[in-house]
Amino acid sequence: MFSKEESRQLREEFWTSYGKSFPRKWILYDTKIKGFSFKFHFDTKKALVALDLEDDLENRIKYWEKLQSLKAILVSDYISKVIFEEEYFLENGKEISRIYLPLEQKVSIHNKNTWRDVMVFFNEYMNQFELFFEEYRDILES
Repeated sequence: MFSKEESRQLREEFWTSYGKSFPRKWILYDTKIKGFSFKFHFDTKKALVALDLEDDLENRIKYWEKLQSLKAILVSDYISKVIFEEEYFLENGKEISRIYLPLEQKVSIHNKNTWRDVMVFFNEYMNQFELFFEEYRDILES
């Protein structure tokens, strides 16, 4: 077990190492679309990359329908095993819509031996998400 402080330090060390190993500016929250963001998630049980829709229900539905219309392209050309969940509940109970890809191997942010695999996974698949977004941004924003 790790103390809260040890866990915080490990998280900070991971994200610093990731930034140094794969230096680039990710889009993440800077999509220019309200409630539409990309996220990295890595904790003691899993790692994933995600596209989250967190705005009010009306906007979530609007963007969800656009993303659904592009699903075949996303799956065939960018991320074949991506998961679409219209109703996804965060740990805090908040409901969002999420498109995500989990890393299928067992990883933990507390285990430095898994960090490299997570970094490579993050870099490859967030890049694919961003390429898809940039290619179809006009459709999503319309």
